[in-house]
Amino acid sequence: MSGFAWRIDGSGATQVPVKGALSCGADFVWVHLSTTAEHAQAWLRDEARVTSIVIDALTAAETRPRCERMADGAFVNLRGRTEEELDSSDMLVSIRIWATRGKVVSVTRKQLVALKTVTQDVERGAVRDPGDLIAAFAAAITEDLDPVVADLGDWLDDCEQKLDVERIFALRRGVTRVRAEAINYRRFLSPQRAALERLAALPGDWLADDDRAHLAAAADRAARMAEEVEAIRERAGLMHEELSDLRAEQLDQRSLLIAIAAMVFLPLTFITGLYGMNVEGLWFAKEPWAFDAIVVLCAVIAAGTVLFFARRHWWRG
Repeated sequence: MSGFAWRIDGSGATQVPVKGALSCGADFVWVHLSTTAEHAQAWLRDEARVTSIVIDALTAAETRPRCERMADGAFVNLRGRTEEELDSSDMLVSIRIWATRGKVVSVTRKQLVALKTVTQDVERGAVRDPGDLIAAFAAAITEDLDPVVADLGDWLDDCEQKLDVERIFALRRGVTRVRAEAINYRRFLSPQRAALERLAALPGDWLADDDRAHLAAAADRAARMAEEVEAIRERAGLMHEELSDLRAEQLDQRSLLIAIAAMVFLPLTFITGLYGMNVEGLWFAKEPWAFDAIVVLCAVIAAGTVLFFARRHWWRG
């Protein structure tokens, strides 16, 4: 099992060993575990001495953002980005937090990008209590996700400007990717906003007024991003339909050219097929000028057919 612990009191923040961190007598202790469920369960049961409900919540395999009041504390599950490779259907990793007066225990299975930012906040003394820590996580996660969501919108803006029949297939692949990512982010941003709002409204004196204000601000930012990814998803859907229409129009144009070519050569095929029969009785079959006459006739028919379609503007669809 890997992890770290911070002891925070009036003299500042000091990193301490995980073993025995919760019993060091500091004003506030934060223990973070990066581990599998089996190792975390043993430490939570033997060292932290938390209830089985809290242990199950902190080590659950499948999670989504939520906030629940448990005994004299609260359990919070948030989702953020990671630099580790993930399944394409689950682009965010969870951090499970159990907070009560004077202590916070957090558990992750994969490295959270926002964890580094929060650790830096602890080192410089910006975190003094559980409320500060959770607010720091909420702010760091939303701040980290904000440019990612903005990049999706910027990509769609570029795509709209480069909309062209010749780039349909490349654009459709990109739009499908953006739409899938927007749907994936939306799955977690909406419940994350609800979880932060619920946490900000939880009763308990371990959450100060400024902590609640910071949590409300993070919830508002998560709500804004959820609305933005919803707009991106809808824009991507409309753009996908537009690209499909362009593709259908391209196919119609090509089908029209094939139909015109067929109409041009249909009478020519009839004439050449008729005079290609090896039978007696064909008009002017014995005349020396018959071949030249048939060639001229085919040319006139072809030119007339092309001129007819051109005057009716069929070439432009």
